[in-house]
Amino acid sequence: MTIEMREGYEGTGPGAITPDGCAVELYSRLAIGEEPDIIEAAVPAGARILELGCGVGRMTHPLLERGFTVTAVDESAEMLERVRGARTIRGTIEGLDLGEKFDVVMLASFLVHTGDPEVRRGMLRTCVAHVADGGCVLIQREGADYHTKVPRERTDPSGYTVRIVSAEPVGDGVDSVRAEYEFPDATWTQTFLARPLTEEQFEQALAEAGLEVAEYLTEDGTWVRAVPTA
Repeated sequence: MTIEMREGYEGTGPGAITPDGCAVELYSRLAIGEEPDIIEAAVPAGARILELGCGVGRMTHPLLERGFTVTAVDESAEMLERVRGARTIRGTIEGLDLGEKFDVVMLASFLVHTGDPEVRRGMLRTCVAHVADGGCVLIQREGADYHTKVPRERTDPSGYTVRIVSAEPVGDGVDSVRAEYEFPDATWTQTFLARPLTEEQFEQALAEAGLEVAEYLTEDGTWVRAVPTA
């Protein structure tokens, strides 16, 4: 499967760059935060998880260590080569049809904010199609000031700096966001398209796909547990 760089997406820096501008080596270096703890607290022990857009396995590996069974999906072969201990499937999220159900379907990395509403609808349809009865969908959202508190930066305790340099409107409610990742020995950049969603717009998008919010898992509302509508 050959995938070309998507229009509006770009990445620079050492190593392979995926179609959405992500650098494989960069994501292999980025530290994992509290996300695995949030997920573990929100789902049953030992749950079967379908992780959509797993990348190099930054969340996959901690979840495996916590006793979950993970099926990890990504469109990048270079990303999937870094995943260990999980069943891996190469493909787009919106085109996925495994014919299986999972206790938990996870859509992280702000993928719900994709600039293309048709792709977003396809991703959410995939979530609904693969969640088991009584299961849930975990979604990671952008923070309320993600597009407005720009420029900004933070330095990770491990020694690298992340900067959101700009978020410029490009039409139809979509912003072009540019991020920089500076390490002592290398620098990467990523430019991508993202659509800001208010809480109301987010919940409406879920409703259109047959989902509803069961719980906002974090105080800032960036992690959500959703369930199929009755």
